[in-house]
Amino acid sequence: EVHLVESVGGSVQAGGSLRLSCAASGFTFEDSNIGWYRQAPGNECELVSTISNNGRTLYADSVKGRFTITHDNAKNAVYLQMNNLKHEDTAVYYCTASSNGITVACFAGLVHNYGDQFEYWGQGISVTVSS
Repeated sequence: EVHLVESVGGSVQAGGSLRLSCAASGFTFEDSNIGWYRQAPGNECELVSTISNNGRTLYADSVKGRFTITHDNAKNAVYLQMNNLKHEDTAVYYCTASSNGITVACFAGLVHNYGDQFEYWGQGISVTVSS
């Protein structure tokens, strides 16, 4: 059974740091496109950062230079190091994995398999940055 579980969110003051973790079970990140997305109250779902299955990383302009996405194949986990946090980073953060890219927006807990393709979303974890 596939699960993506995010952890280590929470509250922090502006300028502080958090490191989000996402542990996978039921599949491996190694051959997946991996990502972090977020959704703030009243806002649309937005991409934060991704690693493609060929290792290419992508960051939203709003987080470039502050956030870093990494993954550990041995632990089957992905991380998002967030530094110099700002109030506007407050949101629910979602971990994702897919074979060909994301097709839905911040769909908590999605486990979608279609043929040899897949798309998975974690349940989300809240990050609050106080100014």
